[in-house]
Amino acid sequence: MNEELVLNVPLLRRRVPNLTVAARSVGLRSATVSDLCTGKIPVGRAEVRTLSALASLAGCSIDELILRGGLAGFLETGIKALDLLAPMVRGGTVGCVARSGVGQLVLLAEIMNRLREQRDFATILWLPSDGASVSLRLFAKGGDLTSAAEVTCETREEVAAAVVELGSRRDVLLVAHQETVLSGDLFQLREAVDGPGNRPLTVALFGGESALDEEAPFGPLDTLWRFDLDLFARGLFPAIDPIASTSVLTEGAQLEASHLTLATRARSLLRRYRDLRVILKVRQADKLSASDQNALRRGERLEAFMSQPLYVAEEMTSRPGASASLAETLDGVRRILDGAADQIAPEELKYIGPLV
Repeated sequence: MNEELVLNVPLLRRRVPNLTVAARSVGLRSATVSDLCTGKIPVGRAEVRTLSALASLAGCSIDELILRGGLAGFLETGIKALDLLAPMVRGGTVGCVARSGVGQLVLLAEIMNRLREQRDFATILWLPSDGASVSLRLFAKGGDLTSAAEVTCETREEVAAAVVELGSRRDVLLVAHQETVLSGDLFQLREAVDGPGNRPLTVALFGGESALDEEAPFGPLDTLWRFDLDLFARGLFPAIDPIASTSVLTEGAQLEASHLTLATRARSLLRRYRDLRVILKVRQADKLSASDQNALRRGERLEAFMSQPLYVAEEMTSRPGASASLAETLDGVRRILDGAADQIAPEELKYIGPLV
């Protein structure tokens, strides 16, 4: 992945609550620190003295203060389940583990559209090779992927040329099949396009056609989205498994403390809710403990809130697409976890954007 250097701003904010005042106290200019945090000043242009002072304030090493490559930052999509539990990493690789027909291509088409329209990403679709089965090539052309892509390529050389051309001005999102990992083509592509002046290349990999493909390797991933058949069967989309899906951003504690806390609480509640749904097959709800009844009630509401209508599926579902900022997602999750939404029927929380 692109070895871009960025400041570990979440770490600084967690360890130095009043960063501006603290920076002035050690002789740093507030404007300089602010510009470093927002990315207006590249880390590579910062003085060593400035970085050393910030590391000292945060009580960390320079290596902890400066993030490299795939740790370059949180890429907000406006899709609640993803942004909360398994966020994308700018410049990293996402792997979709799913069986055919559970919505992975629809979700990827949605991501392509959102990043292109909201963040000016260039979008490239790398179709499976001629050696792939006809059904796999047709599968890859489904889900509106071809219409969501600015450029569609079939060979590594075509992809490399498109990435170099578009990546000189814009971030690039490349959507490809996991066969590019198995063949080594993706690694060779990254080596070919990873040069000075190129913007980060973010890759999203989709799986194959059968249950067997779920176990095929993706190589090193920064984000994993596993699709859940039970959610799909119950009509809750995107059918992202909230337990198994994850990201290096949440595992490595590189997000805001409030985000990490809410993600951990939400995952714990949804895991317990999943267990309780099994227990309810043999036991009545009123026989559960008070804490389990709370978990059942709030887990059902949180699961409903994690569903969301997608813009690319509007014609199919007759539901207008919706988006939620990270702040809106965290606020809605917090309210559900704390019981503020206990009186709202679960059905009213399905397929909405923010909780208003």
